[in-house]
Amino acid sequence: MASMLLLVSLLIFASFSQIEGSTIQNGIQSACGLAQDPKFCYSSLIQVAESSNAAPKDLCKIALEMSIAEANVVDGFIPRSRRSSRDSKQNQAIEDCKQLYDLTLDYLTESLSKLTNSGVNSVKWSEAVDIQSFLSAALTNQATCLDGLKEANANLRSFSFTNHIINASRSVSNSLALIKKFWIAGKSSQEPSVHNRRLLSNGDDFQRQYGSVDDGFPSWLSRSDRRRLLQTSNDDILAGDVVTVANDGSGNYTMITEAISAAPNKSADRYVIHIKAGVYEEYVEIPKYKTNIMLIGDGMDVTVITGNRSVVDGWTTFHSATVVAVGQGFLARDITIENTAGAVKHQAVALRVGSDLSAFYRCSFKGYQDTLYAHSLRQFYKECDIYGTVDFIFGNAAVVFQNCNLLARKPMDNQQNLYTAQGRTDPNQNTGTSIHKCNVTAAPDLFPVISSFPTYLGRPWKNYSRTVYMQSYLDSVIQPAGWLEWSGDFALATLYYGEYENEGPGAGTGNRVQWSGYHSAMEASDAQNFTVSTFISGESWLSAAAVPFDAGLV
Repeated sequence: MASMLLLVSLLIFASFSQIEGSTIQNGIQSACGLAQDPKFCYSSLIQVAESSNAAPKDLCKIALEMSIAEANVVDGFIPRSRRSSRDSKQNQAIEDCKQLYDLTLDYLTESLSKLTNSGVNSVKWSEAVDIQSFLSAALTNQATCLDGLKEANANLRSFSFTNHIINASRSVSNSLALIKKFWIAGKSSQEPSVHNRRLLSNGDDFQRQYGSVDDGFPSWLSRSDRRRLLQTSNDDILAGDVVTVANDGSGNYTMITEAISAAPNKSADRYVIHIKAGVYEEYVEIPKYKTNIMLIGDGMDVTVITGNRSVVDGWTTFHSATVVAVGQGFLARDITIENTAGAVKHQAVALRVGSDLSAFYRCSFKGYQDTLYAHSLRQFYKECDIYGTVDFIFGNAAVVFQNCNLLARKPMDNQQNLYTAQGRTDPNQNTGTSIHKCNVTAAPDLFPVISSFPTYLGRPWKNYSRTVYMQSYLDSVIQPAGWLEWSGDFALATLYYGEYENEGPGAGTGNRVQWSGYHSAMEASDAQNFTVSTFISGESWLSAAAVPFDAGLV
């Protein structure tokens, strides 16, 4: 009898174990439903989740820990590859990968920290969106690393870390899918509707906070404070100060890079750098540890930062930028940033931005191919002028351009102009390019020869490219087809291109492309997804940045 009871007990225990195991398996299969590769997602999680109850938060933490481990492997291989290569451009591409993976590890670690410190079984919507943004940027960084190696004509098979990059990307993609499934998909911020609501439309709040410029200083700064700033040594400048750059020697610094170097690291206070009128021939970088930097010029085309690096001259696209902004919370106002390499030098970036919660107000960006590299994270541009030829607004940020002038220039012979080339690689990334209330037209050098140079709204750089034009003026420079293929039918079924309530001679959609991913007449509910309020959660941070914006549709 005792042996019979023991046998029954073992059978019952085995049955419960099977049920529990089946529950875990089903939970993981369900969780991986949004992953790009559900089988890979399941197989990678089931190996380490057997002891877990398959709760959403536990699965996400496991996925993030695996992503961090994979990224660390890549980060460890990069120095070896740098030592083994004798090609200068390849070494530059490897150095780009090093920078990108340093950032990737930061984003993954921050994501895990936010998840760990959230509620027991739930994550706030705003925290989930932050994590989605960080993971989207981590994926973008890994794609940029591979793109740079290819651009440098590197034999990817010769680099020991190439397969590790691919594995790391797949792991981050899993993490991104889980975050979206559990805390993003089908949910909203529950913020009030902003349809037709306008915020800070006249910029008065910006004027009240920073004031007008008088004799090289904000008007609210007292004469004694101005003298103190002029007399202050570099070592004495504190967070929250306003410093001046003037290439004639009349400010605290003669170079912008000096002022940025003197700014405090990881500051929670705004550090304002006023750049007086003049042309500054220097390459400016706001690194990740220089947070909340603000550059104020004396006016568009009055304060000019200029450079001429290009791919033809041996730089990677990523490294060709005149100005690079990575530190979180970067702001710029009343400045022109240009790359003067010219059309013949092909890719030559004026501005590259990977700064989360960054904004640009009344700035001008001038170049030809690849002028503005909106690389990653959440960005906003208001009343800016952007000049270029081929793919001159590109990258994989979540970015809104509002009340901007997009000006196509005369390209080289046999070239065509493309305003955008958006680089979304994963359907779960919250990235894309939103062009709202903008003037999409030609620069003066293109107008006389418009018929010789076809000009398009954009083309798909990556598989899940996403770009919309909303309530904008589309000039006659736009080709009737509107959009152009990248290569054959690449991405035509997976992209999302949309137009909503545009006007002007180039706004007609009757002869537009017939791709399955193109939406010629977006619904208002779809268009709302690409507004400042919804797409980049702008109401939560742009007001503090004192940049004017329209939160919703108008």
